[in-house]
Amino acid sequence: MNNVLRVGNASGFYGDRFDAVREMLTGGELDVLTGDYLAELTMLILGRDQLKDPAAGYAKTFLRQMEEGLGLAHERGVRIVANAGGLNPAGLADALRALAAKLGLPTRIAHVEGDRLPPRHGALTANAYLGGAGIAACLAEGADVVVTGRVTDAALVTGPAQWHFGWGPEAYDELAGAVVAGHVLECGTQATGGNYAFFAAHDPLTFRRPGFPVAELHADGSSVLTKHPGTGGLVDVGTVTAQLLYETAGARYPGPDVTARLDSVRLTQEGPDRVRVEGVRGEAPPPDLKVGLSRLGGFRNEVVFVLTGLDIDAKAALLRGQIDDALAKSTPSEVRWELSRTDRPDAGTEETASALLRLVVRDRDPEKVGRAVTGAAVELALASYPGFHVTAPPGKGALRGLRGGVRPGGPGPAHGRPPRRDPPELPRPEDPRARTRTRPGPSAAAPRGPTRRAPLGRIAGARSGDKGGDANVGVWVRTEEEWRWLAHALTVEKVKELLPETADLTVTRHLLPRLRAINFTIAGILGEGVASQARFDPQAKALGEWLRSRHVDVPEALLPGAPAAVSSLDVPEALLPGAPAAVLPSDVPEVLQ
Repeated sequence: MNNVLRVGNASGFYGDRFDAVREMLTGGELDVLTGDYLAELTMLILGRDQLKDPAAGYAKTFLRQMEEGLGLAHERGVRIVANAGGLNPAGLADALRALAAKLGLPTRIAHVEGDRLPPRHGALTANAYLGGAGIAACLAEGADVVVTGRVTDAALVTGPAQWHFGWGPEAYDELAGAVVAGHVLECGTQATGGNYAFFAAHDPLTFRRPGFPVAELHADGSSVLTKHPGTGGLVDVGTVTAQLLYETAGARYPGPDVTARLDSVRLTQEGPDRVRVEGVRGEAPPPDLKVGLSRLGGFRNEVVFVLTGLDIDAKAALLRGQIDDALAKSTPSEVRWELSRTDRPDAGTEETASALLRLVVRDRDPEKVGRAVTGAAVELALASYPGFHVTAPPGKGALRGLRGGVRPGGPGPAHGRPPRRDPPELPRPEDPRARTRTRPGPSAAAPRGPTRRAPLGRIAGARSGDKGGDANVGVWVRTEEEWRWLAHALTVEKVKELLPETADLTVTRHLLPRLRAINFTIAGILGEGVASQARFDPQAKALGEWLRSRHVDVPEALLPGAPAAVSSLDVPEALLPGAPAAVLPSDVPEVLQ
């Protein structure tokens, strides 16, 4: 048995960079290449595909990638593990066998099933989240390619690690280490500088085309996160921290293989583009599996009106009244208006002088959101506010889906395992019925001294994402002084103040001191899930960046001293992080400050 298992990733979602499979197979040493093709929205898309064609339901992109990938993997002795099977892993496996035969390759192909459940509660799809045991069993039987249905994202790594190192189901610490590595890998280039909060502190060319990540796994569960030599992007403690916070919540990260303790993770910069991950503790997995439900939620339509120049509010009020009158006889069950004030006074271009008024309607009756809405919008073209126009011609109502998130399912793989060992106790959450929940901050005093009004993002990074109808925002800093300030300053109450749309929602704060991070979960902010498109940013991808842009009182001692890499760029000093507010001219528009 080799001491190191090199696992790479070539896909973070269905539609990721097509050439990544070839790049990863030819760019450096690998033992296993993984691909994550499934997200909550993807399961709904595949379900709709299967309504049209029962033989569909898997990621067709993966099959096309394997036209070249099967041969490259065979030449290099690399195993391939992907969840591209979606709702039909057996169908994808058959298609891959036909492809291998056509190419004349002796590739052994296996698939993992058992995740699909009978539809319930009107769901289009219902799938349990499986762990890595099935993948490990396929590899142990000699499979060169393993395709699965719905498994956890981390299972694509825990399965190969179980197979390679021979870990038993009770090897909680080792499995937890693999879960952490798998979670970092699963979103592809998000671990190598993609969507990274501090990208502007580096050479702009660094992030032009980031390479995909590689984890060097060891038998004790520790790992080193890296990427192939010569590829773009960056792997440092910050990029790894950002991905660890993505779509997670508290200190315990439960899964079907193990419950990983995120508060035990230690990250160390081992060298350029090499971050060591160690110290991860694990506990028994929960007794139940999670189940994801997708259902069709009726029909939806959208029109975006452009309001230009003066009297924006009055123009919006006139249009809303006209549309309301037009729809009065057959009003959709949900009518939502959102005015985005993207306009600026005395603007130098028409675009920057314009605001966007977005109308979204939903109903189970396609007629109520179809011609009734588009007709009302079109007929006002010469009879409404001055400058009337829309961003695109109104269309007919489109079928929309709803994602039921995840909930406990049937008995999971924890049954029959050794009893749960007593872990170090975490602070108990407050009453779950409370609208605001938090956990105690660190005992060390926060930095004192004069403060300056500045964007939170001058010192803090963030990453946010969706889980069903909820969202999470992970916020982290880079030094101990910054951490002591952040842990005291960024309370639930402060987040609700900075993000007003969360004021009436349940926000929970989770402290992760070893990562110098706080993870916030915001319940219900995404309505019925990403497919319902309940808000401007339906997957909450930029929620963290909005938070970073908000101004807070930051101790002046924390602001000076931009990262050294920034000083090498030809950037005006006034625009560097930590620049005193006084250097900005008094007539600079507030939106630019």
